[in-house]
Formats: sequence, structure tokens, C-alpha cells
Amino acid sequence: MPGQGNTQGQLTLDGLPLQTPNTSGEGHFKQQLSLTDLTFIGLGAIFGSGWLFAASHVSAIAGPAGIFSWLLGGFAVLLLGIVYCELGAALPRAGGVVRYPVFSHGPLLGYLMGFVTLIAFSSLIAIEVVAARQYAAAWFPSLTEAGSSNPTTIGWLLQFALLCLFFGLNYYSVRTFARANNLISIFKFIVPLAVIVVLFTFFNPQNLTTQGFAPFGLSGVEMAVSAGGVIFAYLGLTPIISVASEVRNPQRTIPIALILSVLLSTLIYVLLQLAFIGSIPIEMLANGWQGISQAFSLPYRDIALALGVGWLAYMVVADAVISPSGCGNIYMNATPRVIYAWARTGTFFNVFTRIDSGSGIPRPALWLTLALSVFWTLPFPSWEVLINVVSAALVLSYAIAPVSVAALRRNAPDMPRPFRVRCFALLGPLSFIIAALIVYWSGWRTVSWLLGLQIVMFFVYIAFGRMVPTQHLSLMQQVKSSLWLIAFYALIIVLSYLGSFGGSGILKHPYDTLVVAISTLGIYYWGARTGVPAAQLRLEEDDE
Repeated sequence: MPGQGNTQGQLTLDGLPLQTPNTSGEGHFKQQLSLTDLTFIGLGAIFGSGWLFAASHVSAIAGPAGIFSWLLGGFAVLLLGIVYCELGAALPRAGGVVRYPVFSHGPLLGYLMGFVTLIAFSSLIAIEVVAARQYAAAWFPSLTEAGSSNPTTIGWLLQFALLCLFFGLNYYSVRTFARANNLISIFKFIVPLAVIVVLFTFFNPQNLTTQGFAPFGLSGVEMAVSAGGVIFAYLGLTPIISVASEVRNPQRTIPIALILSVLLSTLIYVLLQLAFIGSIPIEMLANGWQGISQAFSLPYRDIALALGVGWLAYMVVADAVISPSGCGNIYMNATPRVIYAWARTGTFFNVFTRIDSGSGIPRPALWLTLALSVFWTLPFPSWEVLINVVSAALVLSYAIAPVSVAALRRNAPDMPRPFRVRCFALLGPLSFIIAALIVYWSGWRTVSWLLGLQIVMFFVYIAFGRMVPTQHLSLMQQVKSSLWLIAFYALIIVLSYLGSFGGSGILKHPYDTLVVAISTLGIYYWGARTGVPAAQLRLEEDDE
């Protein structure tokens, strides 16, 4: 619901800053994070529960061709990451994923992105502690109810204790968080590398062809990107953007950290998937790949036990508690910045713009993050269902970035851009189309309610939008600048219903994918041309 906002320190189109005192809170963010810190934040957010669960799901959906699912996911995230580099370097703002749409298209778009990003980020914290508890149950069965994945009372209390620990690490200073994250990350990467080395000693090349390299065709490769957990495993870029105001030399550090995180994670994920596929005992493939996710519900632990490498299984379980915990800690840090950014747009409650003067931490937003993450640990659908929803929600927020870049290039050509994406005329629309396809591949069940809810929130804003104290944009102009996004939502809902990914199947594969790509290309150019008009464009000066 719209709240109170402020419209201070602004940068006009000619690039001249108008400095004003910071009154958004009691203090300001402190630039304490280095390139190493930021790269570890990206890699730490990427290596959470995704790598621990996804291999068997990808294999069951795509077979050996699932390797290409990882390459496709990495390519998509790299494209979006490069686009984000231009925004992150030009406008290093806390919670940038929410604020960039405000700069390019107005508060209404920021409101929609704030809502969907808050759902995704806060639920991610809960997903990670649930994953840590599920793996810990391999050692302590009393944490999980027999015959199900639900926590016992003791198991839920463990999850709650982890959330409180993350809260404490993020409460006092960003340096406390960064040091803890760097230490955790070192162990997190030793174990995947050990898994790769050991499993390749059992590698059987026949596994790649025994049931056909692509037993489920191209649609299996595409579906694995969303439903198999591939894109979920890659989604670690937004925490880098969320802490942009706390980075030393952000114009250089942010682009390097973004690109390094994606390239390194893609290499490790492809090697992990290949090692997993090649080391499965060939007799277990007699009935095809469909049952692999059931046979290896905890993929790397289970296959280590099947191969008789007990010490590796022990290391995997230890890492399976640490990796999701480290990722959950990162999102406990990133989510308050998203809440802060949403409040800064003027479309969320103003109390969440307050920053503690001593620590530089947005503590009211941190308290709300803790409450939401506890809420998400209550009984909800399985890990597999939740990652599909979270993946689609985060990709939606990613998809806005190329449209924001295009609109700002059109309406603010003189804005300083320390990092400028080359060949953007090609990369901009391509990255938007790929993001749209990933959302579409999530399937009708996810698309229908997630995008439908966003359309409902659009009309809620229209009903209350006159309460939002924006000084330079009328409600009519905000609606005009955001209609392309609502058209995008409606289009994906209709095509998902007609398509072959959980829909009615009227549109057969690959024609449905082709229709999505062509139609969303038109949406991209619509969004790029309907940003905030140049005469009304205002970019906030760094007020953090």
C-alpha cells in the first residue's frame, strides 16, 4: 500500500547535481566493501541450496543434455548481469533492483518490482534454512518428520535459530556480515571442487548416450532452466546490486564482481552436472532418466554413498548445512536494502528509510526481513515448487533492467556512464527475450498466479496512487509509462495457457517459444520508448 516518501537530492538531465542534506534516516550507508567482498557475496549467493539439489532434477527433466541447461542459464544471467553493470556503475544505489525502474519509468514500476522482489528475497532466506535443516536431518533424523520433509518442533526451532543468527550478523555492521561471509565461502567452494574431482574418477562416457543424449528433446533442456532449479541456482546477482551504496569504488568494482561471479559459477555448475551424469552406475539408467531425482533426492550425498565414498558424503552433508546458511545470510543482508529502496520510492512505509547512524544498517527494514523470513518457514509447498516461483519472481525483476537501460539512454543520454554496454542494440532486446522465455518456461501453474497477482497490485496502486507524494510525475504519466509491463504480464499469461509448458498445448513446441520471443520483442521496444519523458526525468543524487 502506498506510504510516505521523500524527493530529495536530484540530478537533472544536464548532469549537474543539486546537493541536499540527507534526511531519509538517522544515518547513511558506509562504503566498506571491497572487490573480494563483493565477489564472494555474488558467489556466496549463487552457491546456496541450488547446487545441492538441482543436479538430479535437471537430469530427470533433460537427461545428459541438461549440461546445456546450465550453459543457457549462465548465458542468460551473464547477459542480464552485463546490463546491470551499466546501471550499477552509473547509479550505485542501495536496493538498485527496485530503484532503477523508478528512475526510468516512475514510482509505479518501482512499486511493482518492490513487491515481487520482496516476496522473492524474503522467501529465499527461508528456503535456504529449510534446505540446511533437511540435509542436517541426515545426521539428526529428529529434525524432520518421518516419511516427509516437514520439520519437527526441534527442526523448526533450529531454522528459527539460524534466522536469528543471520539477523545478529547483519545487525551491527556490514563488515561483520562480510567477514563472516568470506570465511563461509572458502569452505563452500572446497566441497564442490572435491565433488568434481572425485566423481570424475568414476566417469563413464556411456552414460551420455545410453538413453540418448537428449531423451526429452529441446523442451526438456528449456524446462530444466526453470523447473530443474538451474536459474534458481544462478540468482546471486541482485545481492551485489543491493549493497551498491556500500562498495568502495563502485564504478569499477560492481561490473568486475558481477561478471566474475557468473563466469566462475557457470564453469563449476557445468562440471558438477557432467560429473554427476557420468558417475551414475549405468544399471540405474535401465529405465531411463525420469526416476533419477527420486533415486538421488540428495544428489551428491546419495551418489557418493552409492559409489562407496563415505568421506565425500560426510563432506557434502557438512557443506549442505553451511552453503544454504551462507546464502541465507547474504539474503538477510540484501532484503533490508530492497525494503529500504522500496520505501525510498515513496510507495512503501517511510519508517523503512531509516538508517542507524552508528552502524550504517537500515535496522527497521532488517526487523521486517526477520519477520517475513520466519513467516515463510511456516508450512508451505516443497522446495521444488518454491524454487520455481522464486526463480520466476526474480527473473521478472531482472527482466526490467534492459528496458530501464534503453529508456535512460533515450531520455538521459548525458548521464555519466562509467561502464557502457557495447552492442546494446543487440544485447538489450536479446536479454529481455531470454528473461521472458525463462518466466514462460516456469509453466502455467507458476505464471498464472504470480503474474496475475502483479496485475492485481497494479490496480491497487491506481486506486491509492494519488496518495503517493511524487512531485514531478502525475498518476496518469506513471500509468502510461508502466502499461507495457502489464501488457507483458497479460501476454505471458495467455501464451502460457495456450502453450506446452503446463498449459493446454494448443501452441506446440517449439512454436510457442518462437511466439513468446517475437511478441516480447515488441514489448521491449514499447517499454524503451515509454519511459519517463526527458523534461520530467529526475535521478536522485547519492543520498545514502
